[in-house]
Amino acid sequence: MRGGECALNSPVEASDRIASLDVLRGFAVLGILVMNIQAFAMPMAAYFNPTAYGDLSGINFFTWLVGYLFVDQKFLSMFSLLFGAGICLFADRVEARSGRSAGLHYRRMFYLLLFGLVHAYFLWSGDILVTYALCGFVLFFLRNRSPRTLVVIGLAVFSVASVIYTAIGMTTEFIPDKDVAEIAAVWAPDAAQIDAELLAYRSEWFTQQVRRSADTLEMHTAALPIKLLWQSAGIMLMGMALYRWHVLSAVRSDVFYRYLALSGFGVGVPVVAVGAWWNFAAGWSWERSMFLGSQFNYWGSLAMAFGYVGLAMMGSVFV
Repeated sequence: MRGGECALNSPVEASDRIASLDVLRGFAVLGILVMNIQAFAMPMAAYFNPTAYGDLSGINFFTWLVGYLFVDQKFLSMFSLLFGAGICLFADRVEARSGRSAGLHYRRMFYLLLFGLVHAYFLWSGDILVTYALCGFVLFFLRNRSPRTLVVIGLAVFSVASVIYTAIGMTTEFIPDKDVAEIAAVWAPDAAQIDAELLAYRSEWFTQQVRRSADTLEMHTAALPIKLLWQSAGIMLMGMALYRWHVLSAVRSDVFYRYLALSGFGVGVPVVAVGAWWNFAAGWSWERSMFLGSQFNYWGSLAMAFGYVGLAMMGSVFV
């Protein structure tokens, strides 16, 4: 390996790191862990439909509500913002040294995809690395667009999943009976299905693997093309814009970050709260909550991700 390439592949010196990005990344990962613990502990249906498993009263309801309002999808959205910013940061630094970054970027995405596939099919079906790698392959070409253009394209891409979900939610009466039964079973599995899932994941690794592979394949053939890719790619593009605007480097004014936090939470929290009310009023039926009911949190979480960024960047902590 040539000396120049070796230098590009070496870890970033501590003095060259952007502290605010590291703190935001750690903050986002910890927030994601809060929600993943729920998926680790209960059947997967309970992550999307809180009435699918267990008792939803008292402290259980309070815990779920706090997680739904302030954590679910919010920190994943923030992590996606940072991944998009990271694409620009990595490319800028490599190009400053060698003039070219595409080869190294695609090599990184290839290994990320490989690692993600192993992780998804052998350890955790809720893996997000596969989604990120696939997005990274495509979004690299847009990294040098103007921040305003990145935001416009990002919002358009992000909206695709919302359009798909809204269209399905408004036409549920036309879904064939066979498909209705399958959707209902995924959204609110019966006792036998829940017992089978619990038994599988409480067994030894080889027994788990049969169930995990099936769950991951369903994720990659259903959720990935109609939601995850559009959602993640759209937010990553907005993260690129924030990076180009130097929002994530904690160099903007306290007034700017205060406004970002207040506007993000001021819009996002009410939208997510209305969504919670909507879903409970609908009895968390799949016809109302699985598609249309999910859009409140989908959009509210995006706003709150910006709010969390503003909150974390306020003050002179990182200066």
